[in-house]
Amino acid sequence: MFGIITDSIKNISNKIRFKDDISALNKATQSLKKTMLKSDLHHKTTKELISKVELDTKKHGIGQKNFMSALQKSLLQILQTQGNQGFVHAKTPLTTILMTGLQGSGKTTTTAKLALYLKNRNKKVLISACDTQRAAAVEQLRQLCADIDVDLYSDENEKNPKTIAKDAKQKAQKELYDVLLVDTAGRLAIDDKLMGELKSIKKAIQPDETFYIADMLTGHDATRTAKSFHELIGIQGVVLTKFDGDTKGGVALSIAHQIGLPLRFVGTGEHMPDIEPFIPQRIVSRIMGQGDMEGLAEKTSGLIDDKKLKLVKSKIKKGEFNFDDFLDQMNMLKKMGSMKSMLGMIPGMGNMASQLGSMDIENSSQMKNIKALISSMTKKERQEPSVLNPSRKMRISNGAGLSIQQTNRILKQFKNASKMAKKMSGKNGKAMKDMMNNMEGNQIPR
Repeated sequence: MFGIITDSIKNISNKIRFKDDISALNKATQSLKKTMLKSDLHHKTTKELISKVELDTKKHGIGQKNFMSALQKSLLQILQTQGNQGFVHAKTPLTTILMTGLQGSGKTTTTAKLALYLKNRNKKVLISACDTQRAAAVEQLRQLCADIDVDLYSDENEKNPKTIAKDAKQKAQKELYDVLLVDTAGRLAIDDKLMGELKSIKKAIQPDETFYIADMLTGHDATRTAKSFHELIGIQGVVLTKFDGDTKGGVALSIAHQIGLPLRFVGTGEHMPDIEPFIPQRIVSRIMGQGDMEGLAEKTSGLIDDKKLKLVKSKIKKGEFNFDDFLDQMNMLKKMGSMKSMLGMIPGMGNMASQLGSMDIENSSQMKNIKALISSMTKKERQEPSVLNPSRKMRISNGAGLSIQQTNRILKQFKNASKMAKKMSGKNGKAMKDMMNNMEGNQIPR
């Protein structure tokens, strides 16, 4: 998420090697200032951050530990604002959220992502298609809703978005939905017509909260437009999209500080599960290289079948892990979102996450070959890999469109991975301890 900032903080902290070295502190704060401005942090926010870090470090004594503590504390102060964090349900059902933003910000896709996020937490969600301006908007939502199995309310015969929104809310109340997400039209720029339409819808449905969807790649324009929307119609939070497309991250830190409104969610990838709540304490922990195990646990909760997980663990210990189990695990990972996003939550693994770039493990050529190979197997072959003799391998290779060499390579990799998993699940857990020690060795000093 914050590749440039996190990597630079490591180097900056090393500048303060000795206690009470004021020149070292000055060099560190100057380097921090350059890093923050380079990462697109607003100049006013940067100035305040540097001032807080410098004063707090001097107060508690110049040194690496106090400098890092002051930086962590100051980042948290900048990010914390009045208002809700993540998604907050109304005290009484139904929770209605008005989704607003400029055209091209990813508003419609984000609405679907948020719906899936809520659905995975056992909420009954209805999306209302109120963008009557863009011809393909309703069809886009229809396809997205079909993909994630979420209900959609639309009315092709009605051109007034206010009427559509009101009818959608009546349906949601009548059929006992937990959440109604209202997708509205956007424009290329803020204009009176757009604001008038949004005000009309807002007055008609009285949403519990209004979210503004901002495009991370627009830089400080995201902050300026969010501020304009807040002044003109009133918003309770910002959702930042395309966060995976820029490792700078400064814009995310600027929005809360400059507007005084919380950043509620960030889009972390192209797939539907790639959205996560923006919780200041967790974000600062990740910036400091300490990971976000609480966020990772929340991301995986409800998506993992405990019974299946226990069964797989048992099979691994017995050396019975098969290709059906592998496919089940891949489907589970797919629900969780991008591997890059998850690695960034593990302490010491931020560097590995940034190295992945935009790599799509799920759709990589290697993964496609593995899936093709497994699809060409019989049920017995998937469940008992030991029966794969030369003639079976040849048949499978032909069915998957792979050479026998590719097939043998994949089967060997699978066998080696199963052995390693069995070893790591052993009672002494030495391999797992070694891996965790190695990860901790990469962390920034706290």
